[in-house]
Amino acid sequence: MFVGEEVQLGVSFAVARERLMQLTGSRLLLSTSEDAYDLGTACLSPVGVPGLSKLVRIQARDLASTKGSVGLAIRWEATGPGGGLFPVLDADIRLIRAGQRATVLAMSGVYRPPLGALGQALDRAILHRVADATIRGFVAQVAARIADQPGGYAQPASSTPKNSAASAPLRDHSPPL
Repeated sequence: MFVGEEVQLGVSFAVARERLMQLTGSRLLLSTSEDAYDLGTACLSPVGVPGLSKLVRIQARDLASTKGSVGLAIRWEATGPGGGLFPVLDADIRLIRAGQRATVLAMSGVYRPPLGALGQALDRAILHRVADATIRGFVAQVAARIADQPGGYAQPASSTPKNSAASAPLRDHSPPL
């Protein structure tokens, strides 16, 4: 199933790129991912076993740049007891130049519901809403971290850019065991 979200940031492309690089170079992107995942799956506790699985593995490619955009590919997956009961998300995070003092932050990706036909039925019934809310929350948190500086703001963008994958190898951002 496809998911995506984008917002316009009131900061220049150069500033947004630098701040995204800082996020990816620190554990902030990892903690932001964990927060979004936890909030998105919190509503599933009543239908599952609380504490069955928690996001512990995030992989990301190094930032890839062109003249007017920068991006990275990420993978979120639940591990541990029951990890196979949760979808795996593969997504691209992109910054796109949108003017002298504006940048679009976009995330687009695909997830595969687990459990075959049953998982697809659950996805149509409710899980796609959980996935959409998780992505919206993550993009909002990343946007706030990039734009929450003097003079920065974030607002919904009006169009969705195409997916594109980075070509650098995946880095594992899992916490040490």
